[in-house]
Amino acid sequence: MLAVLGLAACSPAHEGGRAATGNALATDGTQSSGTVGNEHARVGEIWYFALPVPYNTSSKPIEIKGVAVEHIPSGIRVLEYGAYDLNDTEGLPLLAQEGASYTPEFAKLKNYVTHPVKVAAGKESNVFYLAKMKITAPPKDTVRECRFEYEQGGRAYTQTLDCELELKVSE
Repeated sequence: MLAVLGLAACSPAHEGGRAATGNALATDGTQSSGTVGNEHARVGEIWYFALPVPYNTSSKPIEIKGVAVEHIPSGIRVLEYGAYDLNDTEGLPLLAQEGASYTPEFAKLKNYVTHPVKVAAGKESNVFYLAKMKITAPPKDTVRECRFEYEQGGRAYTQTLDCELELKVSE
C-alpha cells in the first residue's frame, strides 16, 4: 500500500510522464544507518515517524513537492503526512507517540505540507517531514524507504532514501 501526501498527487510537470531519478539529496543521514522503533507498542496507538531531513548536496536549489513512505506493512496505516520547522519542534523527533509528554503538539504548529519546501544548494532544510501512523494490527514487517519528489532547474525528480521504522506490539 502506497500512501502519499496531498502535494504528491499533484506531481510536478515533467517530460514523458515520469520523473527522472534524482541524486541531489544526501543519502548518508541519521536515518540511513539504522532502524528506529519501539518494542512495546499497542494496537490503536498513533506514532509520528520523521523522514530523513532533506540535505541538498547539489550546486542548485531544489523545491520539494511531495514525500511518501514507500513500504507500509499490513498492520500500519498512514493517516497523514506533515512538514514542520525544526526550530518549532526543538529538534528532530525521530519517533514520537501521540500524547506522550516528549511529543511536540503538531496540531498547534505550522504545517508546511501544502507548500513546496525550498532547500538551497549545499544546505540542510529547516523543515522536516513526518508520517502520522496508526497501528491497526501487529505489524508484519518494518516501515521503510522514504521517497522525495522535487524539482530542480525546472525538471522533476524522485529520490528514495533509506529510512526504517519497527513497531512491535507487545502481547
